[in-house]
Amino acid sequence: MELLSRAQLLVPRFLITKSVKTSLKDISAQEYLSSRKYVTFPMNCDNPVRKLYKLLSGAFSKDPPEDGDSSGSKPLISPIRTQNSGRKRLVILGTGWGGYSVLKNIDKKLYDVIVVSPRNHFLFTPLLCSTTVGTLEFRSIIEPVRNSGFRKSDHFHLARAIKLNFEEKTLECESSLKPGSKYVLEFDKLVIAVGARSNAFNVPGVEEHAIFLKEIVHAQRIRRRIISNFELALQPHISPAEKQRLLHTVIVGGGPTGIEFGAELYDFIKTDVSRLYLNTKAEIQTTLVESQQILASFDKRLQAYAERKIKERPNFHLIKSNVTEVKADSVTLQDGTVIPCGLVVWSAGLAPRPFTQFLDSPKNNRGQIMTDQYLRVLGDPTGNVYALGDCAEVEHMPLPCTAQVAERQGRYICKALCEKNPADVKPFVFKSLGMLAYIGDYKALTDMPEVKLRGFPSWVLWRSAYLTRLGSWRLRMQVPLDWTKTLLYGRDTSRF
Repeated sequence: MELLSRAQLLVPRFLITKSVKTSLKDISAQEYLSSRKYVTFPMNCDNPVRKLYKLLSGAFSKDPPEDGDSSGSKPLISPIRTQNSGRKRLVILGTGWGGYSVLKNIDKKLYDVIVVSPRNHFLFTPLLCSTTVGTLEFRSIIEPVRNSGFRKSDHFHLARAIKLNFEEKTLECESSLKPGSKYVLEFDKLVIAVGARSNAFNVPGVEEHAIFLKEIVHAQRIRRRIISNFELALQPHISPAEKQRLLHTVIVGGGPTGIEFGAELYDFIKTDVSRLYLNTKAEIQTTLVESQQILASFDKRLQAYAERKIKERPNFHLIKSNVTEVKADSVTLQDGTVIPCGLVVWSAGLAPRPFTQFLDSPKNNRGQIMTDQYLRVLGDPTGNVYALGDCAEVEHMPLPCTAQVAERQGRYICKALCEKNPADVKPFVFKSLGMLAYIGDYKALTDMPEVKLRGFPSWVLWRSAYLTRLGSWRLRMQVPLDWTKTLLYGRDTSRF
């Protein structure tokens, strides 16, 4: 009687056609529809599809999509929340060290955790350089994010955030699989951990001709280019000058990434190229370009040791200069010197990602988001948005852009979010555990507050420390197997 008095109509679910379901872009709305035997419509409703979309999306927008329109040029309405779950919605942007740390350590009994990232895996970046020459395989250092466990399968979004509204606590996202497809997510708490991208410093040709080294796809490109250059250099139509160019690799940046890539390349040339490309070993050249001091964050004695070992290597050159232009076949230095080369690996610094650049909040001179001592974004009136890792800087506490900092900040945010009494939360404090760097030929550097090591003992510590820090037991099994395989049978030089 109540339904009749309200002039509503019960429609059996099986009468709702597939086209109606398709028009419901919100997956949660489809689940709602599928879970009920009947759907209620007003009897005076002349467009039930339009009315049903409004009813299930939970909001009456001014411009809902037209019937049958699946293009979605305007942002979609946010997914429906779990009713009466008693949990707040925590949205994490990014699956790097900071975001993954929050995902792994947050108490999921208190929060529905939503992750938004264009990358569906966690990358163990300290061992990324090892994959560029085949010391390790690519999948040995990545862990799928879904293995962490989500309450619902649609709580991970392979997408990127493009706009944030602090007051309304909404986040506009764009699908990484279908560019132009946008939608809106609501949140109670937001953690920004989007990281940073490689900085080209506006040097002409870097974006077009150099290869960065921050993601698995970069390592794949480098590995393919190295093998291609070695194979092409042996073909009969290649001139001596072109052969010399193909076998010359230039590394720009003397930080840990540049040094460790040079170390892995040196090991590859010494142990595998000398065996498989016997006639080309003497012609292979490597040049490391750094404008300042290599490994600037390390102890000066360790810096001097690393520089001495690098200069001792045959056909390995260390140049203190700036790169002013990168071309497809050469690099130009500040003094006008042109270095012909077949590969340029650029690891010279970090720059903010587009989301960070366009975020309306205070930033430092490097474009990082400024936060308070509790890692809350300055300028956020709600106090519900946090930022950590390479994309952020704590006010009055500049920290290095390292995995160690981001991982520790992620743990801190989890503890702060799960604290029953917010007044008991203490400001974030960071104390470095030390730094490690591999310099090649079974030698490494260890820079800890109490201990400074170098050489083979440091290399043992380097491998042991990273082995224990891998994200899962699966990776802790795969990495030692790859190391053993490389030691016994050499690196795989297949090109695919």
